[in-house]
Amino acid sequence: MPRMRSFAVATAALALVCGVAPAATATPAAPAHRAAYNCAAGHFCIYSGWNGGGERCQWAQRSKANTADDCSFIRRGHNVRSLWNGTGHRVQYYTQTNYHNRVGSTHAGAGGNLQGNYQIRSFRPQ
Repeated sequence: MPRMRSFAVATAALALVCGVAPAATATPAAPAHRAAYNCAAGHFCIYSGWNGGGERCQWAQRSKANTADDCSFIRRGHNVRSLWNGTGHRVQYYTQTNYHNRVGSTHAGAGGNLQGNYQIRSFRPQ
């Protein structure tokens, strides 16, 4: 057992030296708080930056078949890095228009950072 513990300690030390933290010691991201996101009540909001930063696009309607219709950062090819669901229902979102290729969903009154390597091109209630 001591040899296994030594191996684990050595592996963790090597990972830290290389700039990679092992998953078991990674610090979890801070939970999303409504105050950090500028999103009007009753709206679904997406942001080009982390933690509700960057440019924002917001919608009061329950669904949108093509977010690029009225979201300038999506039209320019920027990805969505965070979102806030200020609606009264869970929202499903998709990487393609017309509700194709579902990538996730968020409960009402919640939000946070996304993976950041895709666009939300459509959304609707779940």
